[in-house]
Amino acid sequence: MSGRKRATSRESPESVAPADEKRQNTATRAADSLDAMDAAPVFRDKPVSFVRRSGRMSEAQDRAWAEFSPTYLLPVERGAATTSVKEGSAIDPVEVYGRRARLTVEIGSGQGHQIVSAAAADPDNDFLAVEVFTAGLARTMLDADRAGVKNLRLAEANAPEALEHLLPTGSVDELWVFFPDPWHKNKHTKRRLIAPDFVRVAALALRPGATLRLATDWQDYADQMREVLDEAPEFSRAFPGDWAERFEGRVLTAFEQKGLRVGRDIRDLTYTRVAP
Repeated sequence: MSGRKRATSRESPESVAPADEKRQNTATRAADSLDAMDAAPVFRDKPVSFVRRSGRMSEAQDRAWAEFSPTYLLPVERGAATTSVKEGSAIDPVEVYGRRARLTVEIGSGQGHQIVSAAAADPDNDFLAVEVFTAGLARTMLDADRAGVKNLRLAEANAPEALEHLLPTGSVDELWVFFPDPWHKNKHTKRRLIAPDFVRVAALALRPGATLRLATDWQDYADQMREVLDEAPEFSRAFPGDWAERFEGRVLTAFEQKGLRVGRDIRDLTYTRVAP
C-alpha cells in the first residue's frame, strides 16, 4: 500500500458507497463549505468547478493507485495549485499513446464507467480522462486494468487548464462533458464549468470539425449550456430542434439513473467545432 491520502468527491465516492446515494448530499456539503474557503490562500484568479476535500482512499483504491498509476496516469507539471497545469507543458499524444489515432477526452470522468467502457469498445482510438478526484482516478485505473484497456490515459487536473495547457491546439477529436456538477444554488452558479471561458479553451483543444458532447439532468444548467454554446462563434449546433438525441455511446451511469428515477429530463447537446 502507498498509504497516500487522496481526495474524495461526489463524483468518486469510496467503493463501499454508491455514487447515486450521495450525490445530492455531497454536492450540498460542498456548496455549504465554500464560504469557509474565502479566507484560504488564493492560487487562481477564477473560481473552479469543484471543491476538493481530504479523505483516505479504500485499500483497493490505494493499491490501484500504487500499481497502475505508472501505466495510466500522465505526469502533469503544476502551477501554483495542486490540480493546476503549468503553462507550456503540453503533451505529445503520439508519444503518449505510441501511435497517431483519434483522441476522445472526457472531462469529469468520475469513477470512469463511461471512459473505460468506451476505450474497451474502441481499441483503435485513444481516450483521456480528466478528473480532479483521486479516488475516482484510482477506481478508473483498477477497472481499466481489469478490462485490459491499453488505449486510455488519465490526467489529475483542473479541466480548463488541461484543455489550455496540457493538450496541444487542435489535438482532440471529441470532447465529452457528461453530468458536470450543476452547482444548483444561485450564489454558486458562477462555479459551473460550462461558461464562455470554458468554450474558449475547448475550442483551442478541438480540431476543426471535432465534436463536443454534453449532458445534464438539471434543466436550468441545460438551458445555460445551450445558450453559451449557441452564442459561441467557434461552435455550431449538430442537432435539429431544441435538444440532441441521447448519445448512443454514453453508458447509463448512476447519475443518469438517479435523474431518471426522480423524474428529471436528461438533456443532451452536441456541437461541432467550426473552422477558424
